[in-house]
Amino acid sequence: MYGILIQYDYDGDEGAWLSAVEDFVTAIDNDPELRGKFSYRVNVAADGVGRVHMGRWDSEETLAHLQSQNFFKTFAAKVGEFAGGAQHATRLRLAAETGT
Repeated sequence: MYGILIQYDYDGDEGAWLSAVEDFVTAIDNDPELRGKFSYRVNVAADGVGRVHMGRWDSEETLAHLQSQNFFKTFAAKVGEFAGGAQHATRLRLAAETGT
């Protein structure tokens, strides 16, 4: 399994941010080639400003498919805007996973 952790601060329009996240997650859920192969979670820090996105996928082919989709390109651009270009992304190779 592979993953990514994206962190940034955002204190703008919460409705616009939430709409972008929901649209992205819905598009993932509706893509039959991603179903069961790619998951995405987004969290807001307790301070209400910090944002943490966590993606997980099974193969580089799955990632390539995701990145080729227009909905991915749109969302990636919006995250860049929300973060003011100051997001920090870390690619991961998952070593272990629990059943929860």
